[in-house]
Amino acid sequence: MATLTIRNVPDDVVTRLKKVAANKGHSMEQELRELLKTRYPSREAAITSMRESWKTMPPTPREQADKWLEDTRNRPI
Repeated sequence: MATLTIRNVPDDVVTRLKKVAANKGHSMEQELRELLKTRYPSREAAITSMRESWKTMPPTPREQADKWLEDTRNRPI
């Protein structure tokens, strides 16, 4: 694994990170790893997340989807 060094982090940000980490029962370093993994997921994780979110969407009738596509294609640039 790589090592990352971040300089010039504002003191108030470090304080907030430490508090959040302490409330979760882990280190600030672990909190940052989790934040980075959440913000920059792997391709597979992003696709899985999208597929899961699509399951909660209401079904769209084919006619409505076709109209949306037609309107989008005919929209002036």
